[in-house]
Amino acid sequence: QVQLVESGGGLVQAGGSLRLSCAASGSIFSINSMAWYRQAPGKQRELVAASTTYGGTNYADSVRGRFTISRDNAKNTVYLQMNSLKPEDTAVYYCNKGSGYVPFSWGQGTQVTVSS
Repeated sequence: QVQLVESGGGLVQAGGSLRLSCAASGSIFSINSMAWYRQAPGKQRELVAASTTYGGTNYADSVRGRFTISRDNAKNTVYLQMNSLKPEDTAVYYCNKGSGYVPFSWGQGTQVTVSS
């Protein structure tokens, strides 16, 4: 079973940037879709961005144009570059397979807090 470890979160002012990383303990080369999710207090986990093995990406409307997902299959790592952060981006961010796939066990996530 692949283990996922998210990192890179922190406290940032509105308009700032963060780069999240997700290191997998096993190969993600054959995983068609890897994604980032987030869960804000009192809300359900939501898909933020997804990346396919073939380079395709898709984004939630709320982050399109500000966030960029990428993956390095050789390093078994998925990244999320977050720019122009807003207070409403505050959440715990997780990575896992894209929606529609049986997920790996969820990691601890990384907290992102955006102050106004």
